[in-house]
Amino acid sequence: MAKRVSKGFGDTVAKFTEATGIDKVVHFIAGEDCGCDKRKEKLNKLFPYKTPECLTEVEHKQLTYLLPKMTVRVRPSEQLQFLKVYNRVFKTNEQPTSCASCLNDMLRKMKQVYNAYENGGALLG
Repeated sequence: MAKRVSKGFGDTVAKFTEATGIDKVVHFIAGEDCGCDKRKEKLNKLFPYKTPECLTEVEHKQLTYLLPKMTVRVRPSEQLQFLKVYNRVFKTNEQPTSCASCLNDMLRKMKQVYNAYENGGALLG
């Protein structure tokens, strides 16, 4: 069975109620239209999980060039190129930084997305 990726808290609640059998009890008592789907969508909108966007082919090519270079010393122009991709993929607005641990965290996250792209799109947690 394929693992469903939760978009937000509503999906997590739905998985929990399904796994515990609560959903069957609710459907038995309240009927099929118990409002669960609406509640799930509302919770997903209120408490979404941050899921990265997929890389484009152009971004993948840029990262293929940039990631090996960004191991020891990062040029400002390389960091700007990297941040442009990073901010779109992770829906953030990170600015250039001299903080090595901050940049390493971003690199680690981006490498996960990059490797998922390389492996056909499956993001591994």
